[in-house]
Amino acid sequence: MTVPHISLSQALRTWARIALLSFGGPAGQIAVMHRILVDEKKWISERRFLHALNYCMLLPGPEAQQLAVYIGWLMHRIRGGIVSGALFILPGLLSLGILSWVYAAYGEVAWVAALFFGLKAAVLAIVLDAVVRIGKRALKSRALIGVAVAAFVAIFVFAVPFPLIIVAAGALGWFARLPQSGAHAAGKDGEEGLVDRVFAAGLPEHVKPSAPRLAGILVAGLSLWFSPLLIALALLGPGNVYTAVAVFNAKMAVFTFGGAYAALSYMAQQAVEHYHWLKPGEMLVGLGLAETTPGPLISVVQFVGFLAAARQPGALDPMLAGTLGGLIAMWSTFVPSFLWIFAGGPYVEALTGNKRLNAALSAVTAAVVGVILNLAVWLSLHVLFGRMMRVGFVNLPVLESVNWAALGIAVAAMVAIFHYRAGVIAVLAASCIAGVALHLLGLT
Repeated sequence: MTVPHISLSQALRTWARIALLSFGGPAGQIAVMHRILVDEKKWISERRFLHALNYCMLLPGPEAQQLAVYIGWLMHRIRGGIVSGALFILPGLLSLGILSWVYAAYGEVAWVAALFFGLKAAVLAIVLDAVVRIGKRALKSRALIGVAVAAFVAIFVFAVPFPLIIVAAGALGWFARLPQSGAHAAGKDGEEGLVDRVFAAGLPEHVKPSAPRLAGILVAGLSLWFSPLLIALALLGPGNVYTAVAVFNAKMAVFTFGGAYAALSYMAQQAVEHYHWLKPGEMLVGLGLAETTPGPLISVVQFVGFLAAARQPGALDPMLAGTLGGLIAMWSTFVPSFLWIFAGGPYVEALTGNKRLNAALSAVTAAVVGVILNLAVWLSLHVLFGRMMRVGFVNLPVLESVNWAALGIAVAAMVAIFHYRAGVIAVLAASCIAGVALHLLGLT
């Protein structure tokens, strides 16, 4: 045990509590962790908590789950990181798996379809709220606003791939030394936590950089990460849906800077337009289901993997195939999060102290705002309008094809979120009820 007076079983109970309360996206999940670990338990100081968060924001993937892995690793070495990171995912994995099954089995039933109709319309408001919240935090200068606008134009007008936008923004921030956003500023010192007091007496071995340990972690981590892909390739070949799901989500794990909302734009390009696994509106259903379940929003990959495999089941029962596809998607997406922390954790001090690196991250965060705005526009066009027309480089809606019922629910959700600051769960529940009510009235 690294930290005295905190047993692994006690930590397990605490992480299970955090996992069950981890609704509301990364901001809400990080707030829950801060309240319990910093304010209530006093296991870690404010300074070290933000230090860890800054490192996690440098990484691709879900920063809240990575922060859980990082703190668990600090306290109880690799086994602690596995426990904290796995528990953070588990409640959402179980509940989203059940909801994916319900959608695949009953999504065509009229009242169920009406329920999901309301869900899709409400998610538009949630995505717009994410644009505003992240924009306020990230766009601290005209230069960063310019990066966000350029990213939006690049992806919406010219369909520039999301990874290329992220690389370009990072390079611009690195070489131009753009000002850092508030998300990457250093935190205050505050009261010391139990972890800090233990580390002050002597840095534990697992926190010290070690080349042999790094090599072992990389070999084990990469082997585990790519095991589903290699098994699918060996048994089923490169053209199978499970191979495609594993490859797609492995790429997602490397390029998904900026959280689930930014990743959804890349996911929509690939899962909808390239692989044709699901329809545009179903992306909204998946995000809505991920919003209503605990855990990282990027867990929407489980829904995508479920539908992809359930619709190409081969010799398997569709629901069994879907379950397997969802698990492969989650494994390929989340295993790297453990790898980044266990491999890079000992080197975190040098990384977070690098001003050029933090400037690059600020530019990436600004670009993510533009990418999320693109997602909001793309989803709005596909949910609120029945027909599109090509004008120059972009698809524009045919105004006569507007879906007034969807527009009404979306506007009501926006008013509830932006004016009344209603909670996400309450807005989604009310929108689902509205969808069913409009169906019963014959208005959808």
